[in-house]
Amino acid sequence: MTVIHGDRVRLRPIGPADRARAREILATPEVARWWGEPDREAEGLYEVEEGYSVYVIEDGGVVVGLIQSSEELDPQYRHAGIDIAVHPDFHGRGIGTDAIRALARHLFARGHHRLTIDPAAANETAIRVYTKVGFRPVGVLRRSERGPDGTWHDGLLLDLLKGELT
Repeated sequence: MTVIHGDRVRLRPIGPADRARAREILATPEVARWWGEPDREAEGLYEVEEGYSVYVIEDGGVVVGLIQSSEELDPQYRHAGIDIAVHPDFHGRGIGTDAIRALARHLFARGHHRLTIDPAAANETAIRVYTKVGFRPVGVLRRSERGPDGTWHDGLLLDLLKGELT
């Protein structure tokens, strides 16, 4: 994995030294609400799978979030998905927007023509960020994930084609 640069953020591969900070970010109530159990999610960031990449988001040398991509490598279905978590102390500063744009440019340069993202349908803040960079709603994924409260929640599938990145 390579280091990816946005206009203000730097995305670098997650490493062992990032464990405590990754867990801290995932444990904040604002993030855990959407991501789930922090210990399980944090450990999953270190699983090595072909096509799966996890980066820390740095702003001014400080780790402020996490962003990951999962690539479908079959040429007939080639596309990539993105997921992101930014510590709430850094919300509203354009960091998530810049990180998503940077990773999207990287994935398009790797040959993908389409990217997807599937936040909880109730996560209006995230959806605003995703649409700001050009993602468009495709449809509702009914009861697609179990929330921390144990009930099923809808997701919203959004996608972005190569020429639509803003």
